[in-house]
Amino acid sequence: MLNFDFHNPTHIAFGKDRIADLDKLVPPHAKVLILVGGASAEKTGTLAEVRTALGARQHATFSGIEPNPSYETSMKAVAQIREGGFDFLLAVGGGSVIDAVKFIAAAVRFEGGDPWAILEQHGRNVTGALPFGSVLTLPATGSEMNNGGVITHRAKGAKLAFGSKHTYPVFSVLDPTKTYTLPPQQLANGVVDAFVHTVEQYLTYPVDGAVQDRFAEGILQTLIEVGPRILAAPEPVYADRANLMWTATLALNGLIGAGVPQDWATHMIGHELTALHGIDHARTLAVVLPSLLDAQRATKAAKLLQYGERVWGIRTGTDDERIDATIAATRDFFERMGIPTRLSAYGVGADSVDKLVAQLEAHGMVTLGEHRDVTPAVSRRVLEAAL
Repeated sequence: MLNFDFHNPTHIAFGKDRIADLDKLVPPHAKVLILVGGASAEKTGTLAEVRTALGARQHATFSGIEPNPSYETSMKAVAQIREGGFDFLLAVGGGSVIDAVKFIAAAVRFEGGDPWAILEQHGRNVTGALPFGSVLTLPATGSEMNNGGVITHRAKGAKLAFGSKHTYPVFSVLDPTKTYTLPPQQLANGVVDAFVHTVEQYLTYPVDGAVQDRFAEGILQTLIEVGPRILAAPEPVYADRANLMWTATLALNGLIGAGVPQDWATHMIGHELTALHGIDHARTLAVVLPSLLDAQRATKAAKLLQYGERVWGIRTGTDDERIDATIAATRDFFERMGIPTRLSAYGVGADSVDKLVAQLEAHGMVTLGEHRDVTPAVSRRVLEAAL
């Protein structure tokens, strides 16, 4: 096992009716800006619950954060915070809203010029941030219990990740009943996003991280069990929604990644697909991962065989046959979740590959993966295989 430090300061308030706990979680004299995406939080009554729980605290609302949160929209929120003197932020939504609030919280206090530099430096230049909490309504990204985020600069056509010790939520409220009004596509996206987050920390090479491996395998098995069941259920089942919500959080709160090598090449390639073609983040991951696993099958062989045996029950055949079957099972799971795994399904053809590779190069994504061996040439092969 590799050396590691693990620290996660986020307080989790999990279960039914926990939004009422905002009265205890938010500082009593805070001036709060609530940040949301579209109109769903208002329509479902979640926003009304939040406002009621805040009681007599001064508060206002900023809406319009996109599914792939943009730098441009985020900077409008920064302006409102500075003008209004808000000193506590509350994200109400899924990972996109929480990601945006992390950036906004850091940008408000950033003194290094254009806050886009936070993204260009991947958060290394963040020296402080406004305190913030979240009310999670869409389980997927794990952003509710980590310090990372991804922001898109529409004018630059860039989508970059960042993280800082200053951008952990102070708390996150996780009420599984808030998933009951989500459409099937968003639920499917959430399952696949959490699945690939887990794989990126698990499917690398062995370092005798036995506990981390078993945790990761348990997360993957849980998603495989509850994902299709959630889509097929005529009415929401609390137990399945609770397991999805907590599993998605555990997939990226730092626990399973502690002391093990991590990949993230699938995410970096996927970000360029979102930036250039507007494909949902989780769907880019479902497109890229099977092809990347095939391209990296030699360096990932030991863990691919372990994953196939422990998660999919694949124990017979030659090593190559078992790896083929494991990758096929992964692709089939995404397809069963209603998520296509070929670029052609999203109208992206071979003529886009050059531009996608050029964007990876422009953003410095030229030595990706756990061995830093996913070069632009490898990324090209992955994208061509995903057509």
